[in-house]
Amino acid sequence: MFERLSVPVTILFRVVVGLIFAVHGSATVLGLFGGSRGTGAAIAAGTWPGWYAGLIQLIAGTLVVVGLGTRVAALLCSGSMAYAYFVVHQPDALAPVANGGESAALFCWAFLLIAVLGPGPFSLDALLARRGQAAAPALQPAA
Repeated sequence: MFERLSVPVTILFRVVVGLIFAVHGSATVLGLFGGSRGTGAAIAAGTWPGWYAGLIQLIAGTLVVVGLGTRVAALLCSGSMAYAYFVVHQPDALAPVANGGESAALFCWAFLLIAVLGPGPFSLDALLARRGQAAAPALQPAA
């Protein structure tokens, strides 16, 4: 029974994780949804590393949601969260619960899983692959 659900649940997982990540990025970069850390404002453009992290979250998270360049975008998201964990959180304490890095650690592993599993059949990557396969026979010379 659960095997039947693996594809739709994996796709839902990709969309939800990417959407949460993109919304966090839009709060950081654009000041939406209460702004950065609930301040009601965006981080100043070009501020290192917060603004760049927010830009990665917004753009790569959106790419993961729609399933375009999914594996690369998810790997970028995973790496940015690994950086956040080890540079921002881990120096305060080793355990995520003690250093406030739970979300960074979870996002890191979630996006790594998405990068490994791929986007699934309901994604722009899959649509483009199907269109490429349909167009390929038309490009073959007639025998």
